[in-house]
Amino acid sequence: MNLVTLTGEPWADYGLIDSGHGRKLERYGRFRFIRPEPQAMWAPAAPDWQADGEFIPGADEDGGGRWQLSRDVPPEGWPLSWREARFTASNTPFRHLGFFPDMAPVWDWMRGRIADAPDPECLNLFGYTGVGTLALSAAGARMVHVDASKKSVEAAKGNAALSGMADRPIRWLVEDAGKFVAREVRRERRYDGIILDPPKWGRGPNGEVWKLEEGLPGLIADCRRLLDTESRFLFLTVYAVRLSALAIGELVRQHFADLPGTVEAGELTVREEARGLLLPTAIFARWRRD
Repeated sequence: MNLVTLTGEPWADYGLIDSGHGRKLERYGRFRFIRPEPQAMWAPAAPDWQADGEFIPGADEDGGGRWQLSRDVPPEGWPLSWREARFTASNTPFRHLGFFPDMAPVWDWMRGRIADAPDPECLNLFGYTGVGTLALSAAGARMVHVDASKKSVEAAKGNAALSGMADRPIRWLVEDAGKFVAREVRRERRYDGIILDPPKWGRGPNGEVWKLEEGLPGLIADCRRLLDTESRFLFLTVYAVRLSALAIGELVRQHFADLPGTVEAGELTVREEARGLLLPTAIFARWRRD
């Protein structure tokens, strides 16, 4: 199994400006924000940061905390873009800005995998606000977007409208991801690609409980059954858990051993603008047809 690093480079509407001492300074369009970053153990390039807001973490380890914002930051959010996709960034209670910029190299990689596929159909599990869905849709894929949060799916639909993609072939589903995939297996459905970004813990729309370490093996097994020798990819990202890239890579390798192709695992990183150093953000595992 190959170990690789995927690096997100700065683009017009996003950049990691500086990092260090457990924090990071980022630009999101015309605004700058400071957020906690435990992996930034080094010293920052600049001693003082000027920002429009900062997320102050709570005392727990479950992502609690609050934003301290200037009056200039619109509470309803502001538009950003990546390639053809336009979406609304906002200061969420979960310390992020409504999308995950370190996924940009993943979006490019997936688009490359389906570039020559005839009428590809892809599945986005735990699709959140839909930037990945729109990135693939703009590349010609028919999409199925699944998230347990009605609010997130509505935000994703809003981003599709903002991008001029409201009429694209996208199915928007408020569903528990595990139940949906199991039902698709029973229906003998297939997809050309699957992207999934499961949380470490969550609840489905009907109170279903999701725990990553318990649910991930079965979910990957079912996802494998939705792919065949003509499929192009599966991409799994994992944030904020005590797992290694090798562990999730081996999980994917075992379930995909009967399919031709390559399994890789590694880290997602973002390149800092100040010094060019790489800040790790998540681990991933992926299968691709060669």
